[in-house]
Amino acid sequence: MSMTESDAASPAPADPPHWVRKVVLFLGGQTASLFGSMLVQYAVFWYLTITYQSGIIMMLAAVFGFLPQAIVSVFGGVWADRHNRKWLIVGADAAIAATTLLLALALMTGFDAPWLIFAALAIRSAGAGIQMPAVAALIPQITPMRHLMRVNGINGSIQSAMALLAPAAAGAIYAWSASVNGGSAASLVPIFFVDVVTAVIGIGLLAFVGVSAIRTAGEAQTGYFADLVDGVRYIARHGFVRWLLVLFAIIFVLTVAPSNLTPLMLVRSFPAGEQQDVVNLAVLEIAFSIGMTLGGIVVASLFANRSRVGMLVVSSLVFGALSIGLGLSPNIWVFFAFMFLVGLAVPFFSTPSMTLLQETVEPERQGRVFGFVGIVMAVAMPFGMVVFGPLADVVPIEVLLVAAGILTFVVVGLAVWLPAGRRAVTAARAASRANDPREGAAAVEAAMHDDAE
Repeated sequence: MSMTESDAASPAPADPPHWVRKVVLFLGGQTASLFGSMLVQYAVFWYLTITYQSGIIMMLAAVFGFLPQAIVSVFGGVWADRHNRKWLIVGADAAIAATTLLLALALMTGFDAPWLIFAALAIRSAGAGIQMPAVAALIPQITPMRHLMRVNGINGSIQSAMALLAPAAAGAIYAWSASVNGGSAASLVPIFFVDVVTAVIGIGLLAFVGVSAIRTAGEAQTGYFADLVDGVRYIARHGFVRWLLVLFAIIFVLTVAPSNLTPLMLVRSFPAGEQQDVVNLAVLEIAFSIGMTLGGIVVASLFANRSRVGMLVVSSLVFGALSIGLGLSPNIWVFFAFMFLVGLAVPFFSTPSMTLLQETVEPERQGRVFGFVGIVMAVAMPFGMVVFGPLADVVPIEVLLVAAGILTFVVVGLAVWLPAGRRAVTAARAASRANDPREGAAAVEAAMHDDAE
């Protein structure tokens, strides 16, 4: 009997009890925590943008805000495979909330040196290095595989909705606080307090989610370094995961990094005074978030069973076109419209990429693989900003966006059409037809082997 016939003859496994309750509580807790984190992210970057209007400052914010995540993710992925992922998330959230509270108290005393903000960004980033692989690996742990794409789509829609609400809330709170504090760093304090409260809510909801460690005590006796080496070897011989990490790096260097300069472009190219600049920055983020929300809804409702690889490739090329559009925007309203389209395209990249990894990587290795995904994202974006940030002080940001868009077309095209890329695409398509992650991994290996021959 063939594999297909055997699968057809076997009844689908029953869904585990109470999985919907676990998913709802987990997503609810993450939504609350994410909302507060977004408030802080928007407000801090707006403050730095308006106060300094410097590409160098934005570069430093990106480096301190993302590079520590890359360093910690080396260990965070191993921890997510060895320990209870729930408590890793709780511990990271608590540490981030404590850091935010201490920063708020320092700003209230009038101590507002930029290095203090950068230090807090670094600690928050390190917490994300623990949290990101644990969250990504916990979703398939509590969600039946046949519901995974839909749950990921719903999660993306919820996050997008929070991204829609957060800039509006951050803009209102920050504008009010800035009018009271004269635009000083103390304007950030109310937002920091909101972040602490949302972190407490998120931790409280997650505490009710029953989750066991992915390994037993006996299975966890190998050393951390051995687990790390095993993860590196796994990725090295897994053609599809390697290819997807390369695609992530391309997008984060050539699309995400330049897009972080769009607030600076807005303030420079369409200046409107400090108060109106805050409003315009909020509108820019809201336009992006509306697009992400709609995109997430469309992916969850209409594209749950469509080709994951097709969505990845097309959305990557769309990012290049939209970067060019942002750079050529003749006025602020066209600029907002293109930012809306960028947001609309994001779920068509993020949702299928995460789903493919969850489908094709064995559960006991998912923490390490998502840890390396976090490393790539956390290194690629600040690397791009190290290039684009200083250039933004000597070259118009519009020119940088157009150049980045053209490079995206070229590099993504090469990633797809080179032999290694074609093998990875073939393997991913084979794996997306398998529901069990172990079967998905076997499908990837078979497809890579067959295509290589």
